[in-house]
Amino acid sequence: MGECEALSALCRRSKAHWGYDADFIDACAPYLRVTPECVAAGHSFVALDHEDHVLGVAQIHPGDAARGNLDLLFIDPREIGTGAGRVLFQEAAHRLREAGETVMTILSDPDARGFYERMGAVFIEDRPSDVFEGRQLPWLEYRL
Repeated sequence: MGECEALSALCRRSKAHWGYDADFIDACAPYLRVTPECVAAGHSFVALDHEDHVLGVAQIHPGDAARGNLDLLFIDPREIGTGAGRVLFQEAAHRLREAGETVMTILSDPDARGFYERMGAVFIEDRPSDVFEGRQLPWLEYRL
């Protein structure tokens, strides 16, 4: 299994941790992908433990109007609560700031909203899911 597939599998495991069934995860899978293009551009990155085991992964997308996106931030379920999410969030903010962005936008899973608010992101509104009709997802912004 290649690096991107292994990291994408981590994203799916992390999402499933919140009680979503296999059909839900399968439907979301196209949105839970770490891409080779993002890895090559330095837009995908991982948090490692002291033995270089992957704890989590994040992926950003710098924008064109001073607004970059946090596309992915997922932690291996065994590592949730270890601080890896905070490290990845801060690194995403740093990389977007370095790219000239002033705002990081986040379309979040409802279960992750509290985490992003603890990081300092501000809830803006609920937005419709691209995957499930009638499902609403929190949209947050973080000033860089």
